[in-house]
Amino acid sequence: MSDEGINKSAILLLTLGADEAAEVMKFLEPKEVQKISTAMVALKNLTREEIAAVFEEFHQRAAQKTTFGMDSDEYIRDMLRKALGDDKAAGLIDRILHNSDTSGIDSLKWMDAASIAELVSNEHPQIIATIMVHLEPDQAASVLGLLAERTRNDVMLRIATLDSVQPVALHELNDVLTKLLSGNAVTKKSIKGGVRTAAEILNFIGSTQENVLDSVRGHDADLAQKIMDEMFVFEDLMDIEDRGIQLILREVQSESLIVALKGASEELRDKILKNMSQRAAEMLREDLESKGPVKLSEVEAEQKEILKIVRRLSDEGQVSIGGKGDEAYV
Repeated sequence: MSDEGINKSAILLLTLGADEAAEVMKFLEPKEVQKISTAMVALKNLTREEIAAVFEEFHQRAAQKTTFGMDSDEYIRDMLRKALGDDKAAGLIDRILHNSDTSGIDSLKWMDAASIAELVSNEHPQIIATIMVHLEPDQAASVLGLLAERTRNDVMLRIATLDSVQPVALHELNDVLTKLLSGNAVTKKSIKGGVRTAAEILNFIGSTQENVLDSVRGHDADLAQKIMDEMFVFEDLMDIEDRGIQLILREVQSESLIVALKGASEELRDKILKNMSQRAAEMLREDLESKGPVKLSEVEAEQKEILKIVRRLSDEGQVSIGGKGDEAYV
């Protein structure tokens, strides 16, 4: 969700009232709740026109939706039971419908990195790896950054080579989470480990990134290279063709771009500027020149937010990164 989308959501929820807003929040992911809540706190002195514009856009989008597919769980249950019988349908229903249940691991998404690190720090690296691949890459990176270096390196290696979980490991994980999270049951989930997941986490891991890669390289040089090939850092925007850059810029707030470019090379700045209108490019140059010193942590934070947008557009097939995938289109 873009910053603009977050602000619009915050305006809409503020005007709904506490009870109604709470009902909507129940259907959002933890990170979405956190971002929207922060935006709600920051909103000041909204005009009637701004509120009306948000409601008008919401009305237009809502009018395009249909009720097709809504409240379909019970229909699917009845259909499968009639077609297969109760016994055969039971397992299929579990696989289809239970993926939407909240599992013990999902509960961790509401916790801060320090709390998660404290909970898992003494567990077996395989258990930690299995938990990490179910978190968002930036959250997993924050947790790994708080673990001992030896543990962190071991966990990252296991993430990169994780494609399935043995029943014994799943049983261990269930026991661990039952103990740590007050008995919340864990539903069997698909595993998202592998080279791509390891690379996504390393994109967010910060200054220890090279140490982790060196550790993986010492164990398996080919695996380390595969991870590096999947990694995408801010300077890799240079490899995206112009139409892709233009698409990315549509979703990035100007203030975020200014801070992010404070830590970018001159070549990357020039590439960004040439894909903007002349007036927008002139304004960005002036803002960059007038912007005072910015903390490195702030620059990295904004660059990571932009990289999330790039990765999403890449997953949607709209942008090709690192020379991989189809040609970008707008």
